[in-house]
Amino acid sequence: MIGERVTEERDDRVIRTAVPAEAEAIAALHARARATYYPDGVPQDGADWLANWRTAIERPDGQVLCVVERGRIVGLASFRTPEGSAPDTVKLFQFHVDPDHWRGGIGTALHAACVARWRAAGRRTAVLDVHVDNRRAQAFYARQGWFPDPHNPPAEDDHHLFLCFSVSGE
Repeated sequence: MIGERVTEERDDRVIRTAVPAEAEAIAALHARARATYYPDGVPQDGADWLANWRTAIERPDGQVLCVVERGRIVGLASFRTPEGSAPDTVKLFQFHVDPDHWRGGIGTALHAACVARWRAAGRRTAVLDVHVDNRRAQAFYARQGWFPDPHNPPAEDDHHLFLCFSVSGE
């Protein structure tokens, strides 16, 4: 089940399910990471990201994983089955590594933890959308095996690219 609470440990790094008390730290990491790929600054869209993260953490049909190193959250991922999708599909809604910790293997380890949970839950396909200006994330996803979603090409003025991942390896 996607909402199952699981913890993984490796060296000084722990990947585990986030808890509600961590919503502020998660929202702050999310803001730092987003600031790196908006060329004109993070848009003020009126979203209450702290409330959004609290909701994501508490959703029974989804999961928020966090990577903790030396007591600090340095990575996060949020996923669930999107409404109206097949039950064997999962959407990666958010995936961020603290910019101060890039290139340390955190993203790769977090992605592997997500895939392990998706496989355990019987998911076959994962989808996500990534900002067109976030070339770093696009390259990361390509290295992990994500590819352009053939059923969801971006519109000309779209600010996101839509990617797929074969969880089952097929």
